[in-house]
Amino acid sequence: MATSSTPAPTKNDPPATKPSVLRDAAFLRLWAGTTASGLATWALPFVLGLAVLHRELSPAGLGLVLAARTAGFLAAVAVGGVLADRHSRRAVVLWSALAAAAAAPLLAAGLGRSVLLMTLAAALAGAGQGACRPAFQALTAEVVAPDGRQRANAAMTLAVRGSTLAGPALTALLAAFLDVWTLLLGIGLLWLIAALVPGRGEGASSTAAGPAPRASFRAEFVDGIREARRHPWFLAGLASLTAVIALGYSATSVALPLISRDRYGTEWVLAAAMTAYTVGALGGALVIARRRPRAQGWAAFAGLAAYGFAPLSLVLPVHPAAVIAAYAVAGIGIELFNVPWFTATQREVAPDKLARVSSLDFLVSYGLAPVGLALIAPAITAFGVTPVLAVCAAACFAVPAAAALVPTARHFSRTPAAAD
Repeated sequence: MATSSTPAPTKNDPPATKPSVLRDAAFLRLWAGTTASGLATWALPFVLGLAVLHRELSPAGLGLVLAARTAGFLAAVAVGGVLADRHSRRAVVLWSALAAAAAAPLLAAGLGRSVLLMTLAAALAGAGQGACRPAFQALTAEVVAPDGRQRANAAMTLAVRGSTLAGPALTALLAAFLDVWTLLLGIGLLWLIAALVPGRGEGASSTAAGPAPRASFRAEFVDGIREARRHPWFLAGLASLTAVIALGYSATSVALPLISRDRYGTEWVLAAAMTAYTVGALGGALVIARRRPRAQGWAAFAGLAAYGFAPLSLVLPVHPAAVIAAYAVAGIGIELFNVPWFTATQREVAPDKLARVSSLDFLVSYGLAPVGLALIAPAITAFGVTPVLAVCAAACFAVPAAAALVPTARHFSRTPAAAD
């Protein structure tokens, strides 16, 4: 019983409990907006793939449109980080999501008529998506109190992974009744939800004090890099995440379809492995929402290293069940890293630089992924699939293990006592 407070609680008083983030209206609005943006982001490549099947877009046109979206994302993510620290994060979410929403009818207008218009619209959609990401990440820290952020980030992950699991079936069902033009407009509607539903966070952004003189965009982004360098655990985590995405994820993305076809003679191994990965990620998010390891950094790096089991399972001709199990383990591990990683970034980084540091995270990890995808196929052709997969698996295990040795990595914190 507490004796220092006034008045003292009686023995009949219920214990004080903090409300769950799942009952907080502000978080639920943010969750709905983030989920809508995730669904829209995932759906666009799938719907454009349907356009190719319907001969409304050529395969070369599809590649050009998707490349333009990636370029727009990479160009806008750094700018979005600066804007989200310079202005209201809610406003950045609003205008960037509206830009992505405006791209949807332009994509529909160009369908079957103008690849150039679709390419420009895809670049606009990518730019909206890129500017949204760091703003959403920073807005979570404003809406949710520090002790609820791990559960909040896990809830965000559950929404994204759940949509990935259920999305293909839902889209295929809608495609049976709706044409591609209507589905593209539906993506625009999702972006409108992302723009309009989230509320304003309680925390103040760095610009709330008044019209202070502003440095250039470049200077402010460099200032965000300096903030990231203050946290050795962040740099180590970013290096590990980049290595796993650029090598492990890229290798499995290229090799799994080939091995499923050539070694096992069926496409169901590909489908089952990818489904197992998503189901594993859902399980990992559920676990980390309730558990907080004392050495959360080391636990997170161990989870990230578990992705190495995915390429390792493709090295030898094992039973398909082993491949599926390895992908499930990889999915569990990736969320055991992601959720503490986002939570620690929101906790440790200076609030007025949080969006810029988050944009650096997205810029590096997403930016190098296409490089890995572009290099893996020639490497497999030159050296063979087994040596390439073995090297990628070794990197997935070794880089996070090395990162765990970096000072401050054990707790994802510059002050280890605060993490206990």
